[in-house]
Amino acid sequence: MKKIDQTRQWLTKNLSLLRCPKCGRAFVTVLDYSLACQQGHVWNLNKKGFVYFLDHAAPGEYDRENLADRRNVLQAGMFQPMIEQVAQYIPTEPQTILDIGTGEGTPLYQLMQARPAHHDTYLGFDISKAGVQLATQLDPNLFFCVADLRQLPFADASMSTIVEFFSPSDYQEFKRVLKPGGQVLKIIPNADYLIELRHLLYPTGEKRTYDNSAVVQRFAENYPTMQMVPIKYEFSLAPELRASLVQMSPLHWGKGARKLTTTDLAQLTQVTIDVSLLIGRDN
Repeated sequence: MKKIDQTRQWLTKNLSLLRCPKCGRAFVTVLDYSLACQQGHVWNLNKKGFVYFLDHAAPGEYDRENLADRRNVLQAGMFQPMIEQVAQYIPTEPQTILDIGTGEGTPLYQLMQARPAHHDTYLGFDISKAGVQLATQLDPNLFFCVADLRQLPFADASMSTIVEFFSPSDYQEFKRVLKPGGQVLKIIPNADYLIELRHLLYPTGEKRTYDNSAVVQRFAENYPTMQMVPIKYEFSLAPELRASLVQMSPLHWGKGARKLTTTDLAQLTQVTIDVSLLIGRDN
């Protein structure tokens, strides 16, 4: 079956999870390969199997090559221990799980693999069309769309769990789409995250260090009973993944970042994964 037909089947079954991002009204039908809302706004399914919920072009930070590099590194397991820890904090009953800023989709796919017997429903979105195009290649049971974080195309109280892996947040929208008793699981970097790469790129200056306290404070303001779980481990880098790690990380975009040489890359035999899992519940 073609990907667009698989997505059409998914939408027909799960239409109540979505709402029109233009007017906020419910979708009433999947007609051929289009979604129509109560106000008559129509959104078409892309032949790759996703919906483009924007009425304008929105370039993402990553191009297709960067995203392919990210997939190579993540499929090699860089986030796997982290994702397995996240899975432990998700209830055992079937969940509707939304991935914020899904990129090329690998973390959501690996989360699904970590919960094989739970019969969850998985959705991911990103503002990057290139990322979502790659994400749709992963599994027909995952739904992906191109959307705006500030105007989510998801219905009120439709999601039981929101996950974020290094993505920006809009807590007002999160509270709108979360079911009563739902939760947000947000991964943020700590000071030693990719410290080996950071120090190669920035031998001197303030960018050699990172402080996440402002991010933690804002999360706590929105979820006063938040829980914070540290996760730290080392990930070994095969030689063919070292350049991909550099390209997938926004660290190399920063002002003053060094252009790494072959000798520099040879030093990246392993990197530190040092993150915190922030857990916020809708009480």
